[in-house]
Amino acid sequence: MPPLRVAFADDSYLVREAISHLLATDERIELVAVCDNGDALRAAIADGEPDVVVTDIRMPPSGDDEGIRVATMLRETRPGVGVVVVSQYADPRYGLALLGDGSDGRAYLLKERLNDREHLISAIQAVATGGSVIDPKVVEALIATHVHEEQSALADLTQRELEILSLIAQGQSNQAIAESLVLTKRAVEKHINAIFVKLGLTQNEDVSRRVKAALIYLSEEPHSA
Repeated sequence: MPPLRVAFADDSYLVREAISHLLATDERIELVAVCDNGDALRAAIADGEPDVVVTDIRMPPSGDDEGIRVATMLRETRPGVGVVVVSQYADPRYGLALLGDGSDGRAYLLKERLNDREHLISAIQAVATGGSVIDPKVVEALIATHVHEEQSALADLTQRELEILSLIAQGQSNQAIAESLVLTKRAVEKHINAIFVKLGLTQNEDVSRRVKAALIYLSEEPHSA
């Protein structure tokens, strides 16, 4: 497969140098732009047509949620472009803002884990194909502030549904779940729809049903995280 075209932005010189070197020296990536603020990143997106944007959250010109603003803009103007936001903060406010229009093609990583090249490259590859990756610490923050009211919801699930939900929480696709449990993909889809109904997750959830179901599971099953 051809390398993925990536535009990267961070206002920290040291972080920018480290991550841009990591990306530029990987044959799976074509680094098309390196920026130090949101305005430069927007221009680079228009000129370089990247497949994926990797961006800090807090950087100029807004100084607060610039990376989230870029992700929101891309959802409206270039929905096929994946976004990996990186931050030193496991802030549920940022997590919900990023996932507000759905989790497909979005990742939220903490900078403390970016010394692992494969972790970052895997996230880039995931969002490029519509997948999502959320750092476990961000999941914990979301759980702590937003899903406590859901913590008794798992009682109505069957053992098979709990098995499937645990695999969803591990980030597995429907196909991977089917292969792991020796089920057809159609059977897995039916079980997942039943899980959504039992957990009260409707089509118009502000966070994607798959992500929120995983958060509910993790809130009650910490040993599985």
